[in-house]
Amino acid sequence: MNDFYKIRINFKGGVVSPGELKQILVAAQGAHVKEVRLSLRQQLILHIAHPFARKFEKSLADLNIKFQVDSNEMPNLVSSYVAEDVFQKGNWITEGIYKDIFDTFDYDSKLKINISDNAQSFTPFFSGHLNFVSSSTPNFWYLFLRKPKTNHVNAYDKLIFSNEIAKVSKSIEEALEQFPENEAKDVFENIPKIISIAKEEELKLPKFTLPYYEGFNRYGKKTWLGIYRRNELFSVSFLLEMCDLCLFTKLGEICFTPWKSLIIKGIEEADRKFWSSILAKHNINVRHAANELNWQVEDDSEEALKLKNELVESFNRQDIRTFGICFGIKTVPKTEVFASIMVQRRRTKLFNVIPFFNVYDISYTEDFDPNGRTKVYLAKGIQKMNLSEQLRRSVLLYNKQLSENSIKVLGDQMKVSEPQKVKKIKIFQCNSCLSIYDSRYGDELAGVPAGITFENLPSDYRCGLCEEQKSNFKSIEMNDNFVHS
Repeated sequence: MNDFYKIRINFKGGVVSPGELKQILVAAQGAHVKEVRLSLRQQLILHIAHPFARKFEKSLADLNIKFQVDSNEMPNLVSSYVAEDVFQKGNWITEGIYKDIFDTFDYDSKLKINISDNAQSFTPFFSGHLNFVSSSTPNFWYLFLRKPKTNHVNAYDKLIFSNEIAKVSKSIEEALEQFPENEAKDVFENIPKIISIAKEEELKLPKFTLPYYEGFNRYGKKTWLGIYRRNELFSVSFLLEMCDLCLFTKLGEICFTPWKSLIIKGIEEADRKFWSSILAKHNINVRHAANELNWQVEDDSEEALKLKNELVESFNRQDIRTFGICFGIKTVPKTEVFASIMVQRRRTKLFNVIPFFNVYDISYTEDFDPNGRTKVYLAKGIQKMNLSEQLRRSVLLYNKQLSENSIKVLGDQMKVSEPQKVKKIKIFQCNSCLSIYDSRYGDELAGVPAGITFENLPSDYRCGLCEEQKSNFKSIEMNDNFVHS
């Protein structure tokens, strides 16, 4: 039996104001909490020792902050808000639209609800029971229902208006509570009258790629900071200073990610030194290897986290390429973990009755897409000593399929393409780091979209790689070797 209570606090869409978070952390500090965790569903998790629980709960009640004790009946509304502007931009969805939708939820749902931009792949699309995904029509959303305790996703045949999402969600939740055995089509037929339009095309999702979500990163004229912790623990003292710095520099929000990390947007260049200072003070590293960041591990599970770290160390020793893959670890049945390749622990039973010892199963989703729901087993009943080798083989299988598919596509393109005269194009090269500015592609690191000529760049433009001034670039000509259709 634990000598603490597990407290979960929801923040709609994974967004919290520094002022509110500071109030919670001050209360936690008063209850002798040293460290906190984040969850896969963008929640705050705290362990409160039994003697201090009453005081902490009273503090939250006085602040009118809702919380859950040793349960997760209200599993939070997950959103891709965190990805807007930093990983995805140019779509019709804005941070304001997300917030308008969050504000329409005047109740705490017992269903897992996901609200996602269809152009990003940073947050999961279908890990919820109600999954709303943006369409190409502004302010209208696809709806995918996955009934609780099932794995099948059902698509609604209409697109739903933004301001109707909460109404639809509440209606479906009430229907499932009253008639849990109803099929998805029956649930959809009982949706009340809402603003909706016919679905003219099926949803097309991007190929999964996990952006590097850590460290200082430029976007436009500002910077965002991603903070990940290997042990999943954030010290209360650091978070309090982080909140104070947000308030001092007039940053109005902090984002929790489904990767159990933090992202702070909108940092001014003049304020970056303050952020570097508190990271150094608390000895926080913000440049971990990419093969450590692409894992989804069950919430608050020391065993699963230890296994992850062991497997990452094994990959490092073998120098395995894991780009494009998302790994998941499950040690408890029925937990929802987002993954291309899943490692699941189960206990064998002697005579099918007596729990005996742990073994592991490795499965992967169709096409290794973590948003896929079709599962294929690579190996079952693996002993712990053989797990890293079997997982290595699953990675090699992915890399082989990726290579074969790419070679086939390239071969097809070469067969149908006709020889073309090579033409010259004008580009600009930085004299310091030799990086290239090509107007056809812009400068993603500096937040410059494709199509902006070098002459039309702002006078304060700097190299996205080394930050040298615009005047440090020189004009050169090169062959355009791309095949144009």
